[in-house]
Amino acid sequence: MAETTGAVRRLTGRCLCGAVEYDVADAFRYAMNCHCSQCRRATGSAFKAFAGIPAVDFRLVRGHSGLLVHGDRAAAHDLHCGTCGSLLGSVVRGGHIVHVTMGTLVDTPSIRPSRHIFVGSKASWHEITDDLPRHEAFPDD
Repeated sequence: MAETTGAVRRLTGRCLCGAVEYDVADAFRYAMNCHCSQCRRATGSAFKAFAGIPAVDFRLVRGHSGLLVHGDRAAAHDLHCGTCGSLLGSVVRGGHIVHVTMGTLVDTPSIRPSRHIFVGSKASWHEITDDLPRHEAFPDD
């Protein structure tokens, strides 16, 4: 599973059925819980826990032909398994950053979510019970 190449540990991630697998450097820049309506619909959950990493540090290992891309391939888009539908991540910021869905990681990353974002549109039935900072949008810092 987790593998160290050079000084950077690499993590494995995969979809529910195992048809699509990726590896990613354990060098995430940030991790957050997003409560926006799009993330809720994409995950079927109250929020999406994700970790951001430069796209060059994310590598699809298996399932290239089975990958379902939702959105604009040249801009922001989501990566799903075409078989089971698992959301593996979102490509954002002009294709430079991947927001890896933390629930698809097989290995434990060194980072943890540090804040909640888009809390103004969170599900009314969900209560945030931790003390992490809360933001109305994606923070600039």
